[in-house]
Amino acid sequence: MAVNRATDRQALSVAEAHLARVAHEGLAGHPHLAALTTVTHVHTARDLSDAVHLLCQLYGRHPGLIEIALGNCPAGPVRDWLLAASDSFERERLFLVRLTAAVGPVPSTPGASDTETTLLAQRHALETLARSERSGCALGAATALIGDWRAIRGVLDCAAGRSNMEVPVSTMPDEESLTSAINHGASGMAAERALGFGGEQLLLQNRGLFDLLEARASARGDS
Repeated sequence: MAVNRATDRQALSVAEAHLARVAHEGLAGHPHLAALTTVTHVHTARDLSDAVHLLCQLYGRHPGLIEIALGNCPAGPVRDWLLAASDSFERERLFLVRLTAAVGPVPSTPGASDTETTLLAQRHALETLARSERSGCALGAATALIGDWRAIRGVLDCAAGRSNMEVPVSTMPDEESLTSAINHGASGMAAERALGFGGEQLLLQNRGLFDLLEARASARGDS
């Protein structure tokens, strides 16, 4: 019993560290996200439209990261969590796809071919994380995506509000659910390291996307 309690405490610390990583290395503190959700100027609608379209190119496709991870996960609590997360994320994906029509076309921006190259590389990186054979890596990426999506959802909600589009209620897994999934998936030091790696790489891709959005806004003279 004492060994089980020690294991539970260790697993919880892994979950706490992972969620703290999302909070500190994710999009919540990105300056361009703050500009999109808190600053109103003549170019805000155009910048929001750009964000929605690029987010859709990265996360609006099916199957996405969570679905690919689900397809490679053996039966058990982690697979059960991925199945529930996949259902919830599908609602977010459909919202994102509908939103691209509501916000209008992609703003004309210099360097469009470079943007497509970057997005292609990012999609490949996400698929690689989802298909990783390292136990814990795909779960780390999936849980980081769910955690970081709260910040992304703020952008989507702002864009929907400006487009007079109804904002659906989010059904994404909460922190307790994320913690439970990590506790079940972080079994051993190797899995813990893989989970951390998957999370770090996912957050890196998200920050890279918003760096790109910020650079595109600057190229258009929007900032």
